Amino acid sequence: MIAPTQPRVVLIGAPGAGKSTVGPLLADLLGVGFRDTDADVALAAGKSVPEVFVEDGEPRFRELERDAVLTALDAHDGVLAVGGGAVLDADSRTALARYRSGGGAIVWLQVTLASAAGRVGFNQPRPVLLGNPRAQWQALLEQRRPVYSELAAHAVDTDRVPPQEVAARIVARLEGNDD
Repeated sequence: MIAPTQPRVVLIGAPGAGKSTVGPLLADLLGVGFRDTDADVALAAGKSVPEVFVEDGEPRFRELERDAVLTALDAHDGVLAVGGGAVLDADSRTALARYRSGGGAIVWLQVTLASAAGRVGFNQPRPVLLGNPRAQWQALLEQRRPVYSELAAHAVDTDRVPPQEVAARIVARLEGNDD
């Protein structure tokens, strides 16, 4: 059983999978709060995530992201959306694996490039997608897919599925009523 100060559910997945959209809806369905580690990073840095990348560099962003993940896993008892690349940090990955082995639910929101493209809007400021955003997104997913798969207790497809339905599917999975 998870401790009362640990998240009820942790959402992981690639940019555009729907973590920040589905998360608040899922939190409402579960009657808990929502927290997004990207928002925590921006708050800690005093600037937006793209500004952290540009002004301070990716290593500083990843450091702030790791701190945000570790803090939220110990202090938040609702739905937690974890930045897509946070799973690549060894400390974050270890903490997420420990959370899951302790009974925590990690849900991988799966999405294809075709669906993510419309959601991410490859013309928006996504620092990890600079250059050729479609190729960068695909490369990120290929790198992260094995880690998402290893950490997740559940995988839910978000392609062409309304966010409210994705949230309902997650609740069904958590209750053992898979699709």
